[in-house]
Amino acid sequence: MAEATVNQVGVYSDIAQAAALPRPVRLQPDNLVAVPFFLMKMLPAAFILDQAAAEGRIRPGSLVIETTSGTFGLALAILCNLKGYRLILVSDPAIDRPLRLRLEDLGATVEIVSTPAAVGGYQRARLERMARLQAENPAHFWPSQYHTVHNWGAYAPLAAMLVERLGRVDCLVGTVGSGGSMTGTGRYLRNLWPQMRCLGVDTFGSVLFGQPEGPRALRGLGNSIMPTVLDHRTFDEVHWVSAAAAFRATRQLHGRHSLYAGATSGAAYLVARRHALAHPEQTVVVLCPDEGVRYASTIYSDDYLRQQGHWLDSVELPAEPMKVAHPVEARPHWACLDWGRRSYEEVLGRPFAREAAA
Repeated sequence: MAEATVNQVGVYSDIAQAAALPRPVRLQPDNLVAVPFFLMKMLPAAFILDQAAAEGRIRPGSLVIETTSGTFGLALAILCNLKGYRLILVSDPAIDRPLRLRLEDLGATVEIVSTPAAVGGYQRARLERMARLQAENPAHFWPSQYHTVHNWGAYAPLAAMLVERLGRVDCLVGTVGSGGSMTGTGRYLRNLWPQMRCLGVDTFGSVLFGQPEGPRALRGLGNSIMPTVLDHRTFDEVHWVSAAAAFRATRQLHGRHSLYAGATSGAAYLVARRHALAHPEQTVVVLCPDEGVRYASTIYSDDYLRQQGHWLDSVELPAEPMKVAHPVEARPHWACLDWGRRSYEEVLGRPFAREAAA
């Protein structure tokens, strides 16, 4: 992302730059530092669009087409609105009505895929719909968040901020969807601290780390396809967290620290807090990529959680993950595998057919 423009009284030039980088917050235990984003996807979205503009691939009036389940689309909508680009977003029923209305109010056209593909689920169906739109509009730009190196390359400013503010990072914890935030931030920080541990957080039914594809009640992390951006060798450990466990941890994050976040933040917090308690000598950083405002009537509603079968009492939330030797052994509500910075092929014994970039 281009360096933010700030005038002499500390006012940013626009909301995108003001929202791009968070303010780290020290939690309890004291060695746990949360990095709460207003909108984490602003970093890669801005970086990708800025690179495309610098290369002459887009200009005011250009059409941008992308598939998204929410936050990357919101970042694109904000940026396209500010920069004068037209935007078509392809999504699925997971997108909630308030977010869709917000996207449309920002000028985006939102197309909803109503039926999942037999293989690849909604993400495959979204890609197919997007391909048709791209064929109908050949003069378009595709940000391609799952495949472009600009996704993980966008996290250099975050890594630099962590170095400046903390001085040392011993462990980085975050959820994995496209893989950009953990791959990028981890790579940059390991230039200074090669032994820094990276803990990736996935969910059951996601194919990213070898689980069979299945329904996922926990959205915002995990995937039905394998992004090119994801470098499995980044990770020392991989954790799978259920929706119920993530929702309970999200409520604990709010109740303990007044951090009003979404479920991806809660899932990461569950893993990071356990590591921080076990290693008080380390500085543990947890990336919290989403706000709680979209989830006031769901995650923050006891009645909703009970009705949907996602309610866990505090005493029911596991204190430790189930240790497994292979991804298919992982079971809810929380499981962990010593990944050991290996490739997918080394762990699973077979390659995964990644999505090809168009």
